Amino acid sequence: MEHIVIIGNGIAGISAARHIRKNSDKKITVISAETEYFFSRTALMYVYMGHMKFEHTQPYEPWFWKKNRIGLLKGYVTTIEHATKKVVLSDKTEIPYDKLIIAVGSKPNKFGWPGQDLDGVQGLYHKQDLEKLEENAPNNSVCKRAVIVGGGLIGIELAEMLVTRNIPVTFLVRENSFWNGVLPEGESRMINEHILEHHIDLRLSTNLNEILADENGRAKAVTTDKGDTIECNVVGLTAGVSPNIDFLKESGITLGRGIKVNRYLETNIPDIYAIGDCAEQHEGIGNRRPIEAVWYTGRMMGETVAQTICGNKRSYNPGHWFNSAKFLDIEYQTYGWVFGERSKKEYETHFHWRHATEKICVTISFHKETKKFLGINTFGIRMRHEIFDRWLTEEREVEHVIEYLKDASFDPEFYAAYEAQIIAAYNAEFGTAIKAKKRSWKRVFEKARI
Repeated sequence: MEHIVIIGNGIAGISAARHIRKNSDKKITVISAETEYFFSRTALMYVYMGHMKFEHTQPYEPWFWKKNRIGLLKGYVTTIEHATKKVVLSDKTEIPYDKLIIAVGSKPNKFGWPGQDLDGVQGLYHKQDLEKLEENAPNNSVCKRAVIVGGGLIGIELAEMLVTRNIPVTFLVRENSFWNGVLPEGESRMINEHILEHHIDLRLSTNLNEILADENGRAKAVTTDKGDTIECNVVGLTAGVSPNIDFLKESGITLGRGIKVNRYLETNIPDIYAIGDCAEQHEGIGNRRPIEAVWYTGRMMGETVAQTICGNKRSYNPGHWFNSAKFLDIEYQTYGWVFGERSKKEYETHFHWRHATEKICVTISFHKETKKFLGINTFGIRMRHEIFDRWLTEEREVEHVIEYLKDASFDPEFYAAYEAQIIAAYNAEFGTAIKAKKRSWKRVFEKARI
């Protein structure tokens, strides 16, 4: 019986295992050094915040794996020997394979800061990071202040977590506005305001210089390029992540920043594949980056490689870009492409609307000449994925999107509707006379994937 070995039990690896099982009777072994069972990594913050227990983050009961004949092995892979088709664990155990899927995810970036390996300095990615945070910052008596370095999504999650335990937080962001490499100016500015309103000490255009140690080798303070010294007990390094590929340097597998793969997620070594955060396309697909450290792309890669391994060779085709996140209590959605100020395309025009009093806004991107709809960001308003996905596929003009915006709203009917305000602002800015169409449930659900 063909043996499929999967290194990594995150969303990418487990999606591959599940879909291989759906389509075959192959032997499957999943190896992970992090946890025995697959869990939802995005839920780690809610465990610390007291909203759930760790076992609640496991989508499947322990019996699921045995019932579906997916073998689970707790261990750390140190070597891949492709000539003899086996992986070697840290305890010297050798596991033979017929096909190997590498889905080892990412690790927090470190940029050689003095003191970055001190006790009390950590990231927020693995279950072990959550356990460290419970030790380092159980309450505001033990942790008088935390400093977070890096202004991305993990950084804002960590800030929210610490604030729920009344731990003061200083947030060092090297950009002059939060996440403005991704967000347009108006959205980034709104998030700056929101962070400050939550009593987080946000310091923009500020870099970490050094982490200082106390007499016991624990972090006691940081210094910045502004000449400030900030006393703290915890330093959270959240300046992005990098593929977790150090153990592969002598493997013969071609590496870049990640594990190089083609459109079929194949490496340069026959019968070895890479998926998820650790995989790097030779060239990005469309506007996508070659490495996509996103939950849903990991799931899609797992499903794709499973089809190939089961004899239905399929290229990775992620479709239109979409993502969602949360900035404290503001929900964020993006569909298509809305580039930040530093990466905005020359052909791109933005329409930005912001509510007068609430932290709610919308940015719509469209082609300045053809008026083709390119993408949308929403903050504080839920939208229907399938509607925007269809409009992007149909290459609708922006005025069609504005006119039928009500169809895309996901919020319940009793919530405040903002479409009229958005349309009025668009008309005023671009000299149009668009009138909102009444919501049509037939339009909403026709061709939609429900």
